[in-house]
Amino acid sequence: MLLFAARRLMLAVLVALTVSVICFFLLHLSGDLAQALAGSSSSASDVEAVRKAYGLDRPIIVQYLGWASRVLTGDLGQSYFFKEPVAKLIAERLPVTMVLGVCALVFAVALALPLGVVAALRPNSWIDRTALTISVLGQALPSFWFALMLIIVFGLTLRWLPISGSGTWQHLVLPSIALGYYATPAIMRLTRAGMIEVLASDYIRTARAKGLRAPSVLFKHALRNAVIPVVALAAVQFGFMLGGSIVIETVFALHGIGYLAWESIARADFPIVQAIVLILASVYVVLTFLADILNAFLDPRLRVG
Repeated sequence: MLLFAARRLMLAVLVALTVSVICFFLLHLSGDLAQALAGSSSSASDVEAVRKAYGLDRPIIVQYLGWASRVLTGDLGQSYFFKEPVAKLIAERLPVTMVLGVCALVFAVALALPLGVVAALRPNSWIDRTALTISVLGQALPSFWFALMLIIVFGLTLRWLPISGSGTWQHLVLPSIALGYYATPAIMRLTRAGMIEVLASDYIRTARAKGLRAPSVLFKHALRNAVIPVVALAAVQFGFMLGGSIVIETVFALHGIGYLAWESIARADFPIVQAIVLILASVYVVLTFLADILNAFLDPRLRVG
């Protein structure tokens, strides 16, 4: 188990390093950052002054190494627009995004698991077809459009829930549904497929032949084994939710790091964009690593190889 964890940890570190390199270079290649900071109407001398002031005249490799060395000490740089430390700005916004992501994941799992189990118990029935329809709609509807529909129906028409801000738990209901519904189809389909496969296995037939009660067979034996791949998928989906929160936070005016990323992209605030990408990628890598470890703990066969 320790050797398996060490291999996965080494792979996670390499992935995080690769993401930081690719993101840094892509952001620099996306355009002239000095020109964006100086403004479209600025003169060549103004652009050159900005380039020297922010160290953008140095070779890109030198810029990356300098940035990476500062990150290792916890220094994420200074915001070009807000004139504040990037770490401080992200620390103020990160809790909103994390709470939103957790609530969205809870909603997705709470909806997808029962649908997947019921669909597996009644394959090719109207229940199964209904669950698959919900799955198709979840991936077909654009998240921003679905969020706007939730606002119109539950916020403006019925006036049940607030449509912006993050003052109370009620402010997170609609954003969590909008963000979590996109992850529901993948979790539901994987649960359904896993349950169908497990319910057809020999040890389930043996458990039933021994006279075990149906709930015991379903939840203690079948669901425990079918849910193993769902753990890894849920971790991946949580990472996707954090990255995709930029759209939902913008629609619902939630001041998390997704909204901060949108503001920074619009203002060419490179240090904030780079830091947010690095943090979200690191969270994604850590979640995937923990999911691998948990899967290996639940199923020892995964530790081989």
